[in-house]
Amino acid sequence: MEKTFGAFIKEKRLEKGINLRKLAELLELAPAYISDIENGNRNSPSPDKMEKLVEVLGLNEDEKNEMYDLAAKDRDNTVAPDISEYVKSNDAVRVALRKARNLNLGEQEWLKIIEKMENGDDTK
Repeated sequence: MEKTFGAFIKEKRLEKGINLRKLAELLELAPAYISDIENGNRNSPSPDKMEKLVEVLGLNEDEKNEMYDLAAKDRDNTVAPDISEYVKSNDAVRVALRKARNLNLGEQEWLKIIEKMENGDDTK
């Protein structure tokens, strides 16, 4: 079974030894709300609460990205909340994504693009 946002949060919460009530208190949310998230009965919380989750759960960059991706997967037809604002606020990003879609770029092509960016072969 594929991991869900709620399962991810519960796993990380338990790894940190934080009980559900304490997590709810730290996020200023109701314990029932957190329970509903962990059980897949609610979608992810607001972006500010998501950032607070990163902080409270001590997530590293990869875990943070995984959390955001899982949140997006749990919501049909959405982009991960940490990148949606970036995409919305940058015309060139939208153009690039549409071009990639029109060219039907697959995972291998995207991995090559990412590698070029990481190696400094970008246009900065």
